[in-house]
Amino acid sequence: MTIHLELDAGIALVTLDHGRGNTLDTATCRELVLKLEEADAAGARAVVLTGSGNMFSAGVDLLSIDEGGARYLGDFLPALSDAFLAVFGYPRPVVAAVNGHAIAGGMVLAAACDHRIAAEGPGRIGVTELLVGVPFPLSALEILRCTYGTTPLPALIYSGATLTMADAQPRGIVDEVVPADELATRARELATRLGELPADAFAHTKAQLRQPYHERIAENRMSDDVQVERMWRSEAALAAVKAYVEKVLKR
Repeated sequence: MTIHLELDAGIALVTLDHGRGNTLDTATCRELVLKLEEADAAGARAVVLTGSGNMFSAGVDLLSIDEGGARYLGDFLPALSDAFLAVFGYPRPVVAAVNGHAIAGGMVLAAACDHRIAAEGPGRIGVTELLVGVPFPLSALEILRCTYGTTPLPALIYSGATLTMADAQPRGIVDEVVPADELATRARELATRLGELPADAFAHTKAQLRQPYHERIAENRMSDDVQVERMWRSEAALAAVKAYVEKVLKR
């Protein structure tokens, strides 16, 4: 099991727990979709999404890409988009309890939530895909656009910079920063308050707010996914992934 689901008093705590960085591989992405469906079926009024240990998520599991190569990507990239969209389209409130680094796909998961509470400390947040030489799927960019607007995205994405949570808050990348030992309590408090809003009205309002982004994804995802997969499958991209894995992950 790479994702844990705990239901308590109508609040679903969904915890990523995969590898040393709570990374996203094909199985984890699929499991996240299933856990959210399970929470919804169980009548959860709200969800808190977090990571195990002191890491929210380091994003894509590059070890799996390095091991699986081009053939692995055909299953993984659609599953990654499905996981992002399962969070983004969840009808109930979703609060991100960002307990540490939220990098690349980890930042997208946080952005897909309705509110982001980060822990004080060394955790950093940012989108780094271009530094590895690959583009995000369209779903990820539209989620980032919905949450942060179009204007800040080039500076965030082109630079690949990561920010401390203290620096991220004034830029609106996270909504709150709290002491680490207060993170779980604060996230649960907010999820409880949001979960007390009328469920149908909240779900409809959330869908209204996100409708343009869902429509763009639905209209363009198929053609864009082909281009994204082609670039991820390229020899240059796979070589860059391998170099990063050898330099950083296998030290």
